Amino acid sequence: MVTGTSLPRAFPAGSRLNERGRLEVGGCDTIELAAEFGTPAYVVAEDDLRSRARAFLQAGSEAGQRDLHVVFASKAFPCTAVLELFAREGLWCDVASGGELYLALNAGFAPERIVQHGNAKSESELRMALRNRVGLIVVDNFDEIDRLERLVAEGELGDRGAQPVLVRVTPDVRGDTHEKISTGQADSKFGFAMGEAREAITRVQSVQGLSLQGLHAHIGSQLLSLDPFRRAAAELATLGEFPVWDLGGGLGVQYTEDQPAPPSIEQYTGAIVAAAHANGMGPDTRLMIEPGRSLSANAAVTLYTVESVKQNVSRWVAVDGGMSDNMRPMLYGAVYEAHVADRFGGSTDCVLAGKHCESGDVIVREARLNDPRPGDVIVTPATGAYCYSMASNYNGVPRPPVIFCKDGDARVVVRRESFEDMTARDVR
Repeated sequence: MVTGTSLPRAFPAGSRLNERGRLEVGGCDTIELAAEFGTPAYVVAEDDLRSRARAFLQAGSEAGQRDLHVVFASKAFPCTAVLELFAREGLWCDVASGGELYLALNAGFAPERIVQHGNAKSESELRMALRNRVGLIVVDNFDEIDRLERLVAEGELGDRGAQPVLVRVTPDVRGDTHEKISTGQADSKFGFAMGEAREAITRVQSVQGLSLQGLHAHIGSQLLSLDPFRRAAAELATLGEFPVWDLGGGLGVQYTEDQPAPPSIEQYTGAIVAAAHANGMGPDTRLMIEPGRSLSANAAVTLYTVESVKQNVSRWVAVDGGMSDNMRPMLYGAVYEAHVADRFGGSTDCVLAGKHCESGDVIVREARLNDPRPGDVIVTPATGAYCYSMASNYNGVPRPPVIFCKDGDARVVVRRESFEDMTARDVR
C-alpha cells in the first residue's frame, strides 16, 4: 500500500494518500465523495484556489510592482463559487461574452474590476458592458470601434464620463504551445497586428466617450517558457507610453508527473514585472496579468467510476464520463494521468476511455493503473481549467456537479444536472 502526506504537483496542494491508501482532496476521502455525490464529479480543493490567488498578488508586490492587478480569466472555470472566492480575494475578472459578464456580476465582482474581452462582441454585449460601466473594454477590431462610437453617441454611458478601453495588439510572438491555444502570432483571430495597431490607437483616441488607457497582449496558453512574455512586452513598448499595460495570461501548469515543471507563480510574475520595467514601464504604472489555468487547473480533480474492463489489442478501461466532462484531450490532444483512487502506483498499461459513442472519446491514451476493475473510482488530476466550462450534454449525459472541499468538509456548489434540466427550455 502506498501512503504519504503529499502527491505530485498535478494534484491540489495538500492532497495526500491516507492511512487506508485512499486519495484525500481538501481533507476529504475521494472514495467517500464518490459514494455520497456520485460520479463523474469535479472535486475542488477550496484552499488551493485561495492560496494561488494570494500567491499571485504577493508575487507582484515582491517584484516591486505597486499597482499590479490579477485578473482571473473566467473562461477557465466560470463557476459562481469559484468567481465568488476570487472576488473576495481581491482579484479582477476577465470575461469574453455577455454570459460571462452576467456570471461575474452575479458572483460579486464590482463592474470596475471587470475586463470585457472578445473578438466578435455583439452590439448587445457592448451595450451590457457600457451600461454596467465595466473597468475596461478590450477593443479587438475597427468594426468594434465603429460600434462603440455609435453606442456612446446614442447615450449608453449616460453622464458617467468616458468608457476606459485597451487596444488589443497581436505582437507577432509565438509561444511553444499547441496551435489551437496560440494567439500571439501575426495571423491571429484576436487583436490588431502590429502594422495596424498605431492606426487603431489613433482611431480610439478620436472617439469622444472612449478613454484609451493602454494596450493588451496575450500570446497563448500553457506556456512553459518565460522568454515569449519578455518579447511580447518589448513589442508593446514600441507603440508608446501608456498608463496601463495588460500582458495577458498563459502560464502553463503540470498535468502529469513526467511533464516538465512550469515556472512558479513567483518566477512568472517576477519576469513579467521585470520585462515591463525594462521596457519603460515604471513601478507606479498599472500592470495587469490575466491568469486562468494557473489559478484553477491544479486545484481540482475529476472522479469517475469504472464501468467495464476488456482486452482487445489494448486493455480498455471504460468509465462513466469522458468527452462530455473533459473535451480537452479530444479537442487538442491534452495529456492527463489517471489513478485508481485507493490503489495508486499502478503498472497495468491501459487506455482510459469514456462512455460516449465516439472512437476519439479517450481521456488518457497511455494510463498505468493498478489492476482496474468495475466499480473502482478513477481520479484524473489537473481538471480545474476548461473542463467544467467545456462540458456538454453529448449523448444526453447530464453535466457533473462541482464539489468544494475544505478541512474535511464537502459541499455541492453546482448540483448535478438532471434529465429534466436538459428539457427545461423545450417549447412545445
